[in-house]
Amino acid sequence: MKPASIPKRSDLITPEGYKKLQDELDYLWRVKRPEVTRSVSEAAAQGDRSENAEYIYGKKLLREIDRRVRFLQKRLPELRVVHEKPSDKSRIFFGAWVELENLDTEENLKLRIVGSDEIDPSQHWISIDAPMAKALLKKTLDEEVVVERPIGKATFLVLSIAY
Repeated sequence: MKPASIPKRSDLITPEGYKKLQDELDYLWRVKRPEVTRSVSEAAAQGDRSENAEYIYGKKLLREIDRRVRFLQKRLPELRVVHEKPSDKSRIFFGAWVELENLDTEENLKLRIVGSDEIDPSQHWISIDAPMAKALLKKTLDEEVVVERPIGKATFLVLSIAY
């Protein structure tokens, strides 16, 4: 029996998303890690490390920072920054702001299709790898889109597309 393969994440990212990841890496490496390293050293100097909560917490935090730094150092070179807007702006592609009407509930939804490293539910940014985004790609204004979701199918009408 073959192990289930993990779907490959898209390597696309917006310029703003790439800058945000670069800034995070820079902050973690130049600011946060030195601060935590200094506090761990100070806690270690206080004696018994096995019962020193500051030392134990600091070491855990350092491991988390190092894990994120390694991830970012590996991920950033893999990413492809999409600077240009598509030539056909009447269709939905990466980076598009899309306004939809759910034809089942008559509610409107505005979302943006971004890279998997930029997902932000609070801003309604969805991954290009998400079922909703895959269903929307290449659709045009006033086109109906059926999206297969975990809770069942939903039908949407494309109200606007912007870049």
